Amino acid sequence: MARSTALEAPGIISVRSPAANGVRPRAYAALDLGTNNCRLLIAIPTRPGQFRVIDAFSRIVRLGEGLSRTGRLAAPAMDRALAALSVCSQKMAARTIADARLIATEACRAAANGEEFIERVRAETGLDLKIVSRETEARLAVSGCGSLVDREAKGAVLFDIGGGSSEIALLDLRPGYTRRLSNRIVAWTSLPVGVVTLAERHGGRDVSPETFEAMIQEVLERIERFEGRSRLEDLVGTDSFHLLGTSGTVTTLAGVHLALERYDRRQVDGTWLSNGDIDRLIAKIAGWSFEQRVANPCIGSDRADLVLAGCAILEAIRRAWPAKTLRVADRGLREGLLTEMMVADGVWRRRSNERSRRLA
Repeated sequence: MARSTALEAPGIISVRSPAANGVRPRAYAALDLGTNNCRLLIAIPTRPGQFRVIDAFSRIVRLGEGLSRTGRLAAPAMDRALAALSVCSQKMAARTIADARLIATEACRAAANGEEFIERVRAETGLDLKIVSRETEARLAVSGCGSLVDREAKGAVLFDIGGGSSEIALLDLRPGYTRRLSNRIVAWTSLPVGVVTLAERHGGRDVSPETFEAMIQEVLERIERFEGRSRLEDLVGTDSFHLLGTSGTVTTLAGVHLALERYDRRQVDGTWLSNGDIDRLIAKIAGWSFEQRVANPCIGSDRADLVLAGCAILEAIRRAWPAKTLRVADRGLREGLLTEMMVADGVWRRRSNERSRRLA
């Protein structure tokens, strides 16, 4: 059972393994099962506020495929997810894990058989996933990406475009920068629409300009129902405001922008895109055929039918909160989980104290 701390988001469970030879292990694991992806990170803490990834896994499983039509997780989708989760279980079993947090998001939240699937995961893989709330998901996105917020900014809108939902958090930074950026959230929302659900409703393979605009308008209508959307109204569009995006959509745009022959997280994470850059990138990708999207190394066959739905969600966010720049984050919920676990355990505080004693 998770220990309650100031930084710990509600609804997240913690799984601990026994210490080896009485010595507390230092590896931490974070798993995020989303509507489209299954992702795992295993990391060890390094300098204060930072950690080093020692193992990782990511696979597109499309767990939410067909969910918007049937209200249930489909058998083939569950089988794909279980296969990926089995790999994650093996990776975790191969290491001594100090703490692990394993979460499931929108697909399992929305599905009538979501809890039933979680029980099946527990029985077949030994992994004890917890379905988290939308609020928790938004806060974790902030925790995971907060270090990429411009320290000179007075305000920012952070968004995470998922497969089945899109989380948006408005950050008022005028009180000053803090590592606990979740304390700067002045409004948040979770839109029950993501790249999978939007593409299934409108089509993602062959998208006409009219269909693309219809996607944007659907998302904008949902944003307009968000009561807190105007909380940063006096900052939006100024030099002191920017967007910060984490998702396959924005990382794909950055990869295309950088003309990468192979996707490279190190080049993408932290990239700044100007308003004009984004306009050109969306127009470019929208002008490609499905086959051209498949052929691009930063899109590929797994995302070719989803990328324009993601671009439509991004465009709706840009229209709601115009910004001169967007910063791209190839990080998110898993990093937020890892950061919160390490803070809860005081690993950086202990390391700092040990260093002080050595220097004394």
